[in-house]
Amino acid sequence: METLRQGVLALYQGGVLPDMFQYAFLTNALVAALVMGPLLGALGPLVVVKRLAFFSEAVGHGALTGVALGILLGEPATQPLVALFSFCLMFALLLHWVKSRTQVPYDALVGVFLSFAIALGAALLLYVAKKVNVHILENVLFGSILTVKDTDILVLAVIAALALWLIWRGANRALLASLSPELAQTRGINVRLYDYLFVLLIALVTVASVKVVGAILVGALLLIPATTARLISRNGRQFFWLSVLFSTLSCLLGIVVPMAGALPIPSGAAIVLFAAVGFVLALVLRRWRNIE
Repeated sequence: METLRQGVLALYQGGVLPDMFQYAFLTNALVAALVMGPLLGALGPLVVVKRLAFFSEAVGHGALTGVALGILLGEPATQPLVALFSFCLMFALLLHWVKSRTQVPYDALVGVFLSFAIALGAALLLYVAKKVNVHILENVLFGSILTVKDTDILVLAVIAALALWLIWRGANRALLASLSPELAQTRGINVRLYDYLFVLLIALVTVASVKVVGAILVGALLLIPATTARLISRNGRQFFWLSVLFSTLSCLLGIVVPMAGALPIPSGAAIVLFAAVGFVLALVLRRWRNIE
């Protein structure tokens, strides 16, 4: 973490970044983007392959309920980490457990859980609003680089390290379990174990990214760069690395451009808008390739 921070300061001192990055909170935001972008980009291809985009949205919306519960239980309003992670992890595990034991279509099941999370969060907001500034809840919904602290970066870094270790240890097995569960089982791969590990990882990454992107938009950053990469990639390797590249660029542009005054909107919205622009450009490029 400190290495990344020093790297950002070196870019500022070298004239690459504008003067505003001399301030610690903006440096923290850029460091968070450098951790979060590659992490979300690396997980995005599996989210697309496993069709879990709606699942990540549900977990993201559950973060609002987790924050409200944490505040009601006496945690700091700006960092209710225990309740936030506990609720979202239990939410994700329960959703996946019910999915494996029912014939209800997965999108309908996720919709039920998503509706429950939003309704519970809305009910708790009535009590939370009496205890905290409402802008704290707005930051949870839409993200705010002004609230990114060293603790948030540390949480992101720990989860990123865990994700990289899991990818290094079992990326090929996880991909095979996603594409062909029957074939994976014939090769001795525990498909259910990999499913639960991936669900847990998605929940962890989603919750850790809420501070920067916001609960409403974090699922989009898992989905859009990976979908963009899929449009123009020719093989699995390109699919993975282009997803990482697009996600990282979206995070960096979504933080640097608004703070430079060129796009006066929240960082979370800017990040997703840049990702969406990349998707449109990829569609145009794909269409042009087909014509050629």
